[in-house]
Amino acid sequence: MTQIELRGVQKFFGAVQVIKDLNLRIEDNEFIVLLGQSGCGKTTTLRAIAGLETIDEGDILIDGKPIQHLKAADRDIAMVFQSFSLYPHMSVYENIAFPLRATRKSKSEIDQEVRSVAKTLQITDLLGKKPSALSGGDMQRVAIGRALVRRPKAMLMDEPIGALDAKLREEMRAEIKRLHIKQGSTTIYVTHDQIEAMSLADRIVIMHEGVLQQVGSPDEVYSHPANLFVAQFVGSPVMNVADAAVAEKASSASVTVGDAPTGFEFPRALLSKLNGHAGGRLALGIRPEGVLISREAAEGFMAVETQIVEPLGSFDIVDLKVGSKMLRARTKSGFISGPGERVFARIDPTQAHFFDAASGKSLGVRL
Repeated sequence: MTQIELRGVQKFFGAVQVIKDLNLRIEDNEFIVLLGQSGCGKTTTLRAIAGLETIDEGDILIDGKPIQHLKAADRDIAMVFQSFSLYPHMSVYENIAFPLRATRKSKSEIDQEVRSVAKTLQITDLLGKKPSALSGGDMQRVAIGRALVRRPKAMLMDEPIGALDAKLREEMRAEIKRLHIKQGSTTIYVTHDQIEAMSLADRIVIMHEGVLQQVGSPDEVYSHPANLFVAQFVGSPVMNVADAAVAEKASSASVTVGDAPTGFEFPRALLSKLNGHAGGRLALGIRPEGVLISREAAEGFMAVETQIVEPLGSFDIVDLKVGSKMLRARTKSGFISGPGERVFARIDPTQAHFFDAASGKSLGVRL
């Protein structure tokens, strides 16, 4: 059982604060992904947990005991890096066995442990080979095996598949997921790639400029972003965001995007759910799948013009001109033949998000 907790952690590099009052609790066997842009503090946070960086304030606890004063070697944590860090003169077997050489295990015990890990990672047939004979994916499997064989309290991974090509990354994502389900160790994984985060994590920790923005399941951060940064960072294509004005109509509400001549129709309940924010500065957020397109005029639909069509295989992304703004819509492949078409669009109210334009915080409106 391994729980990891960060309480009020702060870290400075000179005058620059890279971690700002970080509080986070990671449960036993949980797979947590630290997600953010370069320089957001995610790798520094991981290195602080590992003991490779000191912290200036706060506590790092494992199973309730502060460990920030312990050396990295005394924390019983394994770490896997983007670079494979294998000994080139050693075989795969010797690389995996290396961490066990310093223990008091017998040769037979070491052999059993190495072969058990190799079987789990499906690299038994590689045990006699040198790293120079391996593919990138196989080298990373060996690096993971060398970390696993120690049976550490926690596994830390710093962009472990970032150097692989697209096909190998996809294979390794599935491999890492399968391994975690089988082994069940507490895992903290750092990446800037939202696809990795969404596909691997039990919970995603989104960071920006050293500040924790949101913690939640992949569905929570995608469907209920806490602020504009999360809304536009998670999801591809990114969420449409535009200044919006809300007005009351006879039996509904109208949401006007930017300087569009007319507004999109919304249920009247929107007015009460905005709870006094209707007259303030608002930002509307809508993902491309929430922008609906019709070739025929219909109630609630607005006439718009197509600008750019991006064919992406099973679906297309279409840019629509709404006033001076562009809204991106997701449609079935080939539904729009090209730019310059006059079509009709509406926003699905159940997929709309409203944010305070000044603070960027979500207003939590769900229809």
